[in-house]
Amino acid sequence: MRIILFFILLGLSFNCFSQNADIELLRKINLNRNKNLDGGFQFISNTTGIVSFGVPAVVLGTGLILNDSSIKHKGLLLVSSLALTSGITVIMKYAVNRDRPFKTYPEIEKMSSAGSHSFPSGHTSEAFSTATSLSLAFPKWYVITPSYLWASSVGYSRMHLGVHYPSDVAVGALIGAGSAFLCYKAQKWLNKNRHNK
Repeated sequence: MRIILFFILLGLSFNCFSQNADIELLRKINLNRNKNLDGGFQFISNTTGIVSFGVPAVVLGTGLILNDSSIKHKGLLLVSSLALTSGITVIMKYAVNRDRPFKTYPEIEKMSSAGSHSFPSGHTSEAFSTATSLSLAFPKWYVITPSYLWASSVGYSRMHLGVHYPSDVAVGALIGAGSAFLCYKAQKWLNKNRHNK
């Protein structure tokens, strides 16, 4: 509960103190964008659900099929991280209750569908949860580099497409990465306690 309260307070502080910088940066990104890239960023944005839910399912499924406890634990890390990230994100969206930028600032061009409230970015939190938990589970450069390039592209796409402020994306990334790290540490602690019994 403390972590959720921390993120809510973080969200409120971003919302109160950085609105001018937030909208100015978003205007630069959205209104000065290269419109030829709209389709590409829409595609990247649309990959979020497929990758964020597909990768944990594939890793966990592989562990179950092969009956490999190491791969199963890695799959559980990805699943638990995504679950924690999603829970925190949904709670914060309704606690902060921030309107989407295109609703408050009509000059912002909305290029993508947008669901509930703006803060934090659910796409970004899911992407960074997946990238971080995958990087912790498989700490190789050829996993880490593409994971974070993809997650960063998802975050940028949400601003390019006009559906999130920069602070929505920044806090979404923090929630996703933080949730993955907490789940990783919790899993290590649980495994250590099991071996000590």
